[in-house]
Amino acid sequence: MSSALNEALVFECETGNYHTFCPISCVSWLYQKIEDSFFLVIGTKTCGYFLQNALGVMIFAEPRYAMAELEESDISAQLNDYKELKRLCLQIKQDRNPSVIVWIGTCTTEIIKMDLEGMAPRLEEEINIPIVVARANGLDYAFTQGEDTVLAAMAQRCPESVNKKKEPSNLTDQSNHPPLVLFGSLPSTVVTQLTLELKNQGIQVSGWLPSQRYTELPTLGEGVYVCGVHPFLSRTATTLMRRRKCKLIGAPFPIGPDGTRAWIEKICSVFGKTPKGLEERESKIWAGLEDYLKLVRGKSVFFMGDNLLEISLARFLIRCGMVVYEVGIPYMDKRFQAAELLLLQKTCKQMNVPMPRIVEKPDNYYQIQRIREFQPSLVITGMAHCNPLEARGIDTKWSVEFTFAQIHGFTNAREILDLVTRPLRRNDNLKALGWSKLVKN
Repeated sequence: MSSALNEALVFECETGNYHTFCPISCVSWLYQKIEDSFFLVIGTKTCGYFLQNALGVMIFAEPRYAMAELEESDISAQLNDYKELKRLCLQIKQDRNPSVIVWIGTCTTEIIKMDLEGMAPRLEEEINIPIVVARANGLDYAFTQGEDTVLAAMAQRCPESVNKKKEPSNLTDQSNHPPLVLFGSLPSTVVTQLTLELKNQGIQVSGWLPSQRYTELPTLGEGVYVCGVHPFLSRTATTLMRRRKCKLIGAPFPIGPDGTRAWIEKICSVFGKTPKGLEERESKIWAGLEDYLKLVRGKSVFFMGDNLLEISLARFLIRCGMVVYEVGIPYMDKRFQAAELLLLQKTCKQMNVPMPRIVEKPDNYYQIQRIREFQPSLVITGMAHCNPLEARGIDTKWSVEFTFAQIHGFTNAREILDLVTRPLRRNDNLKALGWSKLVKN
C-alpha cells in the first residue's frame, strides 16, 4: 500500500469477540450456485441445528446438502471415520449422482483432528466422484469466509492452462487479450450483467469461479488474469496467485455505480483498453436513484461489523451523501482491499467528508457507547444486536441481508438503497400514522 494511503487511513484494532454467523452457512448459497454439487457438512448436533434453523426454509426444494453427524463417542479413528463417510457418499451417489461432493469440515473436525484431506483422495478413487475438502469452520472471522474456503479448495481442481507462457493460448475467437477469470459466487442474472458490461468494453470473460456446474470450472495457470467481486475472498486470491500462478487484478469491488465503474476501468487498464461510455452510464444510474438519495442525504450510519462487505458499502453510502461514523469489520486484509480503500479515500475527498473510523475486531461494549455518543440515523449490524438496539430507539438493518441481496453491478445499486432506506421509510410511515419511535438513550 502507498504511504499516502497509510497517512490518510487510520486503522484501529480492538479485542472484541466475533459476533457473526458460522461459516458453514455458505452452504445455503453455494449449493444453489453449483447446480451439480452436493455439500456434506461433517459436524455435531449443534451444526445440524444451525443448518436446520438457518436453511430450514429451503427444505421443500430438496436441497443438495446433508449432515454427517459426529456422536460424543466418536474419536479420530481413521478407519471408522472412513467407513461411515464412505457409506454416506455412496448413498449420495445413488440418490443424487452429483458431479462433485464437497466435504465441509466444522470446528469439531479441527478439534479431534479428523484427517479429511487424507481420506478424501482414497474415497474419491473408490466411488469415482471428485471430493473437495473445505474447512469452513467457526474459527474464521466472518461467516462469508466460508465461501472463501470453498472457492480456494475448488481453485485447486480447475483444469491447468495448456500454455505455460505469459501469452494466452485459450483465447476465444472474439478476444485479443489474455484470459480473464472472475471469482466470487453471484446469482446467474448478476453474472450475466457483469459479463456483458465487460463485453461492451471489448473484454471477454473466459470463466467464473465457481461456475454454474462443477464440470465447467475455468482453466487456470500462468498468463491467466483473475479478478474478485467480493471483499471476503482474500484466501481464494492468494491460492490463485501462489498455487495456480495467476495474475491478480487489484480492483475495487463492483458494488454501487461508483465501485462498478472503477472495477471495469481497472480491468480495462490492465488489458490496455480505453473505457467507453462509463461516465455517462454511471451518471444515468445516479440520476435514476434520486428518489432514494433524497432520503439518505445528510443521514448518518454506523457499521458494527459482520460480513466483510462493510468497506464497500460504506464507500457507496458516503457517495450517496451519508455520513459514516464508524466502519467496524471483523477482519481486514489491507492488501486485497487496497484498491477499495483508495476509492474510499478518494470518495471522502470528493464528497468533502472526514474519513470514517475503521475498527478491526470491534468490541461491542465500546461500540454501544460510541453509538450513544454519535446518535446515528442507522446502525447496520448482525441479527444478535438489532433487537436490543431497536429497543433503545436506534434504527437498525440486518447486515446479513446485504450478503443475500443482489447488490453488484450498475443496475443493482437500487437494491442496496432499498435495504438501507427501509427502516427510515418505516419511521416516516409511522409518523404519518401518528406513531412515534422510542426516545433514544
